[in-house]
Amino acid sequence: MWGWMNSANSVNNNVNKPKFIVDFMLGRLAKWLRIFGYDTVYADRSYPENIILTSLKENRVLLTRNTGLSRKRAWKMVLIRSDKFIEQAAQVMKELKFNISEADFFTRCTFDNAGLKAVPAKESIKSKVPEYVYKTQDKFSECPVCGRIYWAGTHYGLLIKTLKKASFIKLNLHVNKLTSMTMKNTL
Repeated sequence: MWGWMNSANSVNNNVNKPKFIVDFMLGRLAKWLRIFGYDTVYADRSYPENIILTSLKENRVLLTRNTGLSRKRAWKMVLIRSDKFIEQAAQVMKELKFNISEADFFTRCTFDNAGLKAVPAKESIKSKVPEYVYKTQDKFSECPVCGRIYWAGTHYGLLIKTLKKASFIKLNLHVNKLTSMTMKNTL
């Protein structure tokens, strides 16, 4: 499993940091909020009442494109107007008045939302990663729920390039993280 582990190597437990519940129309946004380090529940096509109830019980901001759902009462709600990921993320950050922090990147599993844990002994994950990765990387994180392994992959440079291009995010970047990274793919 590819991935990236930040220097803090743990989930930021800031109580002022918003938590989200995202409806099924915004799956890509949910994944990216997790990449940015935000506790984000992705709600499948279950009944809207379950989404509202979770928002209220867990103080989660409901992000939706469903105008019918947006008329119901949630803890907080943002009706997403765009179908483009970058515009969706910009809208959420503008309306909720928060920014992303590089220190929080890749601190949550992108698949199940769990906080990642440092792998204390590299040898323990040898059979779970490609041989080249094992030989070239020293730091790994693991999801305690699904067992996926994360490490400093080349996609990190692409992420930074995309976020800079979006220009709504200000990051304090370390030049050494971007050296020798390929950016062939697009998000």
